[in-house]
Amino acid sequence: MGAEFVQFSLTPILIGTLAAIACALPGNFLILRREALIGDAISHVVLPGIVVAFLITGTVAAIPMLLGAAAAAITAVVLIEVVKRLGRIEPGAAMGVVFTTMFAGGVLLLEQTDTSSVHLDVEHALMGNLESLIWLRATGWQSLLDPQALAGLPPELGRMAAACATIAILITLFWRWLKIATFDADFAQTLGIPVKLLSFGLVVTAAIAAVAAFDAVGSIIVIAMFICPPAAARLMTNSLAAQAAWSVGFATIAAMMGYVLAGYGPLWFGGANAVNAAGMIAAVSGLILGLACLFSPERS
Repeated sequence: MGAEFVQFSLTPILIGTLAAIACALPGNFLILRREALIGDAISHVVLPGIVVAFLITGTVAAIPMLLGAAAAAITAVVLIEVVKRLGRIEPGAAMGVVFTTMFAGGVLLLEQTDTSSVHLDVEHALMGNLESLIWLRATGWQSLLDPQALAGLPPELGRMAAACATIAILITLFWRWLKIATFDADFAQTLGIPVKLLSFGLVVTAAIAAVAAFDAVGSIIVIAMFICPPAAARLMTNSLAAQAAWSVGFATIAAMMGYVLAGYGPLWFGGANAVNAAGMIAAVSGLILGLACLFSPERS
């Protein structure tokens, strides 16, 4: 039983957990800044950028994907400004038009091009590829100390771990600036903190999380994890540090419980087949937020 768990479940759970944490950490500041939908927006605009990057380079390597996502994000910013000025509409409406249009364009590109050989299609874009990220060379827990077995780990695990570590380090390094600028931007400017540059860096950090998680877990988890764990954590405490800790805990619970329920939940209730892991993880994160709304401590 232990060998089967290590081979078929350990790496998907780890990748899902790392993706959830990587999205939840910057999500805390997006929630407090009332910019939570930026996470949703990023998960939409990166799709056409990633597809175009693949069509140009023929590879799904991390650097081309990041460059494609960055180009898509810049394009989105320009288009939002154009739509806002030409249409004379408020920024929220302009964002909605641009993000949904770009996501639809990305879906059309996927439908009209042959990307199936690298598992880049509409289904994987939405739901990810988590169930297939198994560790075939593992024979049990001892494989964690076997260099030959470790060489067979899914590459998504290394990419997701590197992205999660990078995001955690950046947020730790700029914690004080982020904290001040989030709660009082004017005061932060008087202290000489580059507020606009810091805001841009936060969006870039969120984009790194979205791009790294996109291939493995798809846009559904990315959207859910940017919002649900931080929002639930916000209901639990008034301390930013405690909120970050709560969000990491909620993200971890959602990833682990969601994966287990996706695989075994239908069988427990008489079903014949498992359900999609990414969708179940997103559902569990929403359930956690709902429970936090009902049972969180009284707030002043």
